[in-house]
Amino acid sequence: QPQNPMALTASPVVVSGGLYPSLEDEYMGLELTQYRAQMAPQATAVVPVAGTAVATRSNSGAVTGVANVGIRRAEIKQGVREVVLCKDQKGKCGLSMFAASKGVFVCFVAKGSPAAIGGLRFGDQVLAINGEVMAGYSSDKASKAVTKSPAEKITLAVRDRPYERTITVQKDSTNHVGFTFNNGEIKNIVKDSSAARNGVLTDHYLCEVNGQNVIGLKDKEIGEVFSESPHTVTITIMPKFIYDHMMKNMGSSLRKQMDHSIPDV
Repeated sequence: QPQNPMALTASPVVVSGGLYPSLEDEYMGLELTQYRAQMAPQATAVVPVAGTAVATRSNSGAVTGVANVGIRRAEIKQGVREVVLCKDQKGKCGLSMFAASKGVFVCFVAKGSPAAIGGLRFGDQVLAINGEVMAGYSSDKASKAVTKSPAEKITLAVRDRPYERTITVQKDSTNHVGFTFNNGEIKNIVKDSSAARNGVLTDHYLCEVNGQNVIGLKDKEIGEVFSESPHTVTITIMPKFIYDHMMKNMGSSLRKQMDHSIPDV
């Protein structure tokens, strides 16, 4: 069996519409009315919290299309891409999937695994495995589709992180961008900060910073990623109720094993 996985980008795979849910009153089996009430817009000025703060007032305005490596690493591309993987010597891909709303989503990518090297990320939607459409599949059935695949080639049709979005912000003179977080969840937004001007929201989780996965990292470690980032920072966030639903069956020890490498561009 091959020791190193392969990944390649091919011509777009055409998938018909209608596979994605509309976020009206129900999503992933959850009643959304209560979340709408909880997530009503609020203007909040805060004092930075030690250890979890990337927040002070800033005169930085909106960021629009600033070309830097962080933006390119974090880009959520439209359309469908093809990824070809191999299994490792243990017959594994380092990939776990979660079924919701008749779709299948990546919820875990192991560090150094074929899935990580192939470019799969938390939140990616797996549309098909070796031509087998995943719509309506359970998590177990999707996993079995990978297990039964030949070791030398597993072809996935993937849509980039449909329930995440990226926001680009700028650091101020104190090296902050204007929000605080606790256990990866954004808690407060500083008035007139770059985060406020660019639409960062509370009740969302940090998934990536400049394209680097931060799920499973401690707040101090996430803070270090921010500190080491350049003046312009791109964050990838996911609504809390979706994140909680995807992560509810994943233990903290497994989260620490997630891939946190910096993606190539």
